Amino acid sequence: MKPIISIDNLRFAWPGQAPVLEIPQLQLAAGEHLFIQGPSGSGKSTLLNLLAGVLTGVEGEIRVAEHALGRLSERRRDRLRADRIGVLFQQFNLLPYLNLTDNVSLPCSLSAKRRSAAIQRSGSVEAEAKRLLAQLQLPTELFDRRAVAELSIGQQQRVAAARALIGSPDLIIADEPTSALDGASRDRFMQLLLDELAQSETTLLLVSHDPSLAHYFSRHLDLGSTL
Repeated sequence: MKPIISIDNLRFAWPGQAPVLEIPQLQLAAGEHLFIQGPSGSGKSTLLNLLAGVLTGVEGEIRVAEHALGRLSERRRDRLRADRIGVLFQQFNLLPYLNLTDNVSLPCSLSAKRRSAAIQRSGSVEAEAKRLLAQLQLPTELFDRRAVAELSIGQQQRVAAARALIGSPDLIIADEPTSALDGASRDRFMQLLLDELAQSETTLLLVSHDPSLAHYFSRHLDLGSTL
């Protein structure tokens, strides 16, 4: 099985500065989960942006779903990100003028691949969005309401997770997704997320300053020890 992520001799530096990120080799297969930690300035968010194709200009090679990012045009990187990568931000970026179902469905409006996968899974994009919201324990009475402002932080996070998951992307990239949660909410969210990922064999790459999350992951990368 070919890896979802493959990194060889990666080196990234901002102009005129010392390298902020150096990774000799890293591979993640479908369904593997990687926990990334390290002090501020160790390159955690930089790595996520490189894997998402937002940053370029690296030495070495990064491949995502068998695509060498350095050989792709900006347009093709955008298409790869829309089709194959779900992103879960620290700030959830939900749209208050959309109801919860439409917030979750957004990636399927940008990607025919993810739209097709959602329809295959549940019969329609709307049905798959509602399945994910239910699976992540959102109240059904909120699904069709413009209720973002009424949600707790934990509920907003779960809506954002459903949006990242819809259409079964190959890779979920999560940047400090539990930083605003208390311990019980954090653990509940992680278990719900991992349960859903197990059904689709989606690869997870998660960055956090919280070492208590490490036990959820089979793979670990400490960027503080690689520089």
